[in-house]
Amino acid sequence: MSNLLFAAVSPYVVGSFAGYLILMLAIGAVFSGKMKSLGDYYLGGRKMNKWVVALSAQASDMSGWLLMGLPGAIYLSGFSEAWIGIGLGIGTYLNWKIVAQRLRKYSQACGDSITIPDFIANRFGDKTGASRMVAAVIILAFFLFYTASGFVSAAKLFNTMFGMDYTTALWIGAAVVVSYTLLGGYMAVCWTDFIQGSLMFAAIVIVPACVIATAGGFSATVDQINAVNPYLLNLFTSASTGGAMGVIGLVSCLAWGLGYFGMPHILVRFMSIDNPAEVKGSRRIAMAWVFISLGAAAVIGLVGHLFLAQHPGVELDDPEKLFMVMINTIFANGVFSKIFAGILLSAIMAAIMSTADSQLLVSASAFTNDLYKKVIRRKADNKELVTVSRLAVAAVAIIAAIMASNTESEFFKVVMKMVSFAWGGFGAAFGPLMLLALFWRRTNLAGAVSGMIVGAATCFVWKFVLAPAYGECMPLFGVYELAPGFILSFATIVVVSLLTKAPSKEILEEFDRVDEIAATRD
Repeated sequence: MSNLLFAAVSPYVVGSFAGYLILMLAIGAVFSGKMKSLGDYYLGGRKMNKWVVALSAQASDMSGWLLMGLPGAIYLSGFSEAWIGIGLGIGTYLNWKIVAQRLRKYSQACGDSITIPDFIANRFGDKTGASRMVAAVIILAFFLFYTASGFVSAAKLFNTMFGMDYTTALWIGAAVVVSYTLLGGYMAVCWTDFIQGSLMFAAIVIVPACVIATAGGFSATVDQINAVNPYLLNLFTSASTGGAMGVIGLVSCLAWGLGYFGMPHILVRFMSIDNPAEVKGSRRIAMAWVFISLGAAAVIGLVGHLFLAQHPGVELDDPEKLFMVMINTIFANGVFSKIFAGILLSAIMAAIMSTADSQLLVSASAFTNDLYKKVIRRKADNKELVTVSRLAVAAVAIIAAIMASNTESEFFKVVMKMVSFAWGGFGAAFGPLMLLALFWRRTNLAGAVSGMIVGAATCFVWKFVLAPAYGECMPLFGVYELAPGFILSFATIVVVSLLTKAPSKEILEEFDRVDEIAATRD
């Protein structure tokens, strides 16, 4: 019998894993009584320190994709898939360097905005609510796909660990995430993400180190990987096909970095930091985490071939389960090893939860603050709004879980596919707008609304119409939808802004004031 389910039946593994989940729920309970306003529920009152913001931002960024999607892709195609990680690393740095501090200052100066739709509407003096509604609808639409990917990851984890039915596992995972998000809001999400980010970091470094040690060290590992497939370590050749990586493939991978400028659940982290001056320190912490974690995830995919050779009795039916299978097998013997296996497996749940909770919170904020409060019930008090927000969290989770339970669809079965689509949608809809809103004073409301619509629509059309119909005969349509979506959205905002009325004097003066503040040292 394979060692795959050995750890799953161990009470020590179950106990340590359950202990982790109880800790996350306890954190939610601790912060549940501290939510006095929407600002507290969504931004923690802008009182988060640099360590919490850094690890929370990156943990919510990477999700189950880091421990499941990326290792699985590299296991199949080799180091050529690492270009995605390179693009993400560049995008992470530029987002922290260019956007973080200015957004923190501008969002507070601009009507004390607490959500991305809030900031967009306030930035352009939108009295009609058009920009707020468009932004909120886009957030709800794409976060359904993103949150569904997290629930699929959770289902695969529980299925692999406990042999649990996939659908049952999916709903249990969703229930855990929803529970502590409902309880504590943003502060609970940030502090749990801080713990989860630390746990993810430890697990992703320890597991490949064990395989490398068993193989005889780094040099021996490289030699053995080359013996399995000489293309596994080649950045420009696919190990699965032996074909050279073309320009379209390279552009598609690097384009992932563009997505950072438009990720609502990452951008709100910048808005919540206690002091804008701490952004620099937070950036350094975040970049160290990202550099090591992405590198370790790539190594997991590469050494997965050696791991299976070292354990011939172990089978891998799904490349995205590689990390789980490695943990279950390596730490299968001894009480301490089984407890440690439960802790390391908790890191996968941490990756899933750290992103899903942020997505649920941002989705709820888009509905409650930007639709319910501004359109449906303008006189609602804070207590009512927090209640509605919690109901919105539950509603989004239920819809996402129903989507994720569609096991007949290849799209909803693969974490990487759903994450890729949602990432592209947010990057194209909000990325160009955030850059231009922060740094180009001539950007106006008409350009902002047009750009968001064009970016989001391009991703849907490119992904589900153009790529399937013309991708094989015209390679250009095989490029990742984020790239054309970003370009078209950026161009639309610039052209429409120049062809329509300039922003009001008040908006331009506010832009200049923030610009002056940003030029000073805190």
